[in-house]
Amino acid sequence: MTCQNKVMEKHQLLFPEHVKSKLARQYKNKHRLWLSGAGVWPLKISLGTPQEKSARRNLDLLQKWTTAWNFWQGAGCIEWHERHWRTLGIQRLPKTLFLASAHEVAEWTGEERRWCRARTRYGQFVEKWPALCNILPRHFDMLADYSDEDYLRLYRLIDWLVNNPISNLYPRQLPVAGLDSKWIEKRTTLVVSLLSALQAASDTERDFYTCCGLHPPPTLLRIRLLDPGLRKCAGGLSDISASQEDLIRLPLQIQCAFIVENLQSGLAFDDLPGTVLLMGRGYATAPIKKIPWLHGKPILYWGDLDTHGFAALSHARSYQPQIASCLMDEDTLIRHKVLWGREDTPHTASELPNLTAEEQDVYQGLKQHRWGHNVRLEQERIDWSMAWEEIRSRHFDLVLKT
Repeated sequence: MTCQNKVMEKHQLLFPEHVKSKLARQYKNKHRLWLSGAGVWPLKISLGTPQEKSARRNLDLLQKWTTAWNFWQGAGCIEWHERHWRTLGIQRLPKTLFLASAHEVAEWTGEERRWCRARTRYGQFVEKWPALCNILPRHFDMLADYSDEDYLRLYRLIDWLVNNPISNLYPRQLPVAGLDSKWIEKRTTLVVSLLSALQAASDTERDFYTCCGLHPPPTLLRIRLLDPGLRKCAGGLSDISASQEDLIRLPLQIQCAFIVENLQSGLAFDDLPGTVLLMGRGYATAPIKKIPWLHGKPILYWGDLDTHGFAALSHARSYQPQIASCLMDEDTLIRHKVLWGREDTPHTASELPNLTAEEQDVYQGLKQHRWGHNVRLEQERIDWSMAWEEIRSRHFDLVLKT
């Protein structure tokens, strides 16, 4: 801190740049509340209360401070007052800055354009749907930063969904100009938030399609039937992509199942007696909970040896607790050191809820960089002859126990 700043702090003299910093903090913390009309106005900022004794010792600073506010031009108005000092005579000093509205605060902080755009769009939404007055401030950035095209798409989408609450259409069928699947997918949380406020319902864990009265596209699962007897139950097909509802209806009598995180690893499997293989699921393993021919059957999960691979395993085990892992151990990781890659964005959880002690230890080792920084081993990189030998061995043990 410079000598001048120390003096300024001691005598509480705020220059325009210090007021700007102070207002920037207030704007950051309160602009969402101000959007809905909250706040006490005018906002008063005391600019300083110098005493004659200190002013006499720091006359240069006092003059710089007074000059700065004399030449200042910007939002708000300044209250001046006269001080009658014995040695310095009559001094006209700035006392208080008054800001009449959040708009003036935004001017001070360089946020005027974003504030005006957000305030205008807030007014348009609330005029149409008053029930949104309290929820919209949470979405200030949307109101401030959406392009005119995106804003109109959103406005028209909400309008159409409000007027057609149970259309049972697929999202791509909605007669709203400019909509496409990617646009909607990026904004499902926002749409659910706004519609939930209009429907006087909590948006916590609300399903987008139910909330919007839309028909969800079927989730396709890709499976391989690794046994000739199982293939007979599907008209001889071995590689099938079908909805969860269709797979539920397959009359399969399996002995065990594999879930493989990546597609090409699953395609490399040869036949295994009584076995079905689910491929390319990653985190999307919720459907396995509802497939009856998986219930109670041994299931082996094989995913990448990285933090997200273990997170996906933990997620899958929340639906089928009997799942065991395969080729996701420290020995496999160390044996393939030459093929390691780097995990760009490791999973954030310090601990995962559904791992065994051994799995948790490897997960912690990856998180703590025990073997190197952000180490990962993709399952496709594992030597296939070794992998297949382990898969057949684990399969034999599982089938033997059933």
